[in-house]
Amino acid sequence: MWNRNFLFRAHEAVPLSQTEHDVFHETTPALDSSGLHVEKYLSVWLQGEGDDDRPSTYTTLYVRTATLDPVKKVGFLQPLQGRAHQIRQLLSPGQKAFLKNWLQNTNPAAWEKADEYFQNIFEHE
Repeated sequence: MWNRNFLFRAHEAVPLSQTEHDVFHETTPALDSSGLHVEKYLSVWLQGEGDDDRPSTYTTLYVRTATLDPVKKVGFLQPLQGRAHQIRQLLSPGQKAFLKNWLQNTNPAAWEKADEYFQNIFEHE
């Protein structure tokens, strides 16, 4: 199975250079949000058939919201969302455009083999 993670600040169209694991691995789960100065993030997980280096087809997309207080190193990771209508609502048009472009250019054959349901997630509404 092939997978890739992109971590976006909530309202930015270009992902960070770090992944969800890089940013949230060393954090403590917050018990509540009082007194926290949080930044909001979207973590996007792409999955497909193939090996670690190269997908043969793209199959699945999951998105979750996350918040982090970078000073106190505490945050919240929400459960993954996998339904197309939820994903479309969570991702901004710029994030959808970035991801679609990345998928198409990284491996055009895998994009062509992806089913229409997967490809339609990235269309502007």
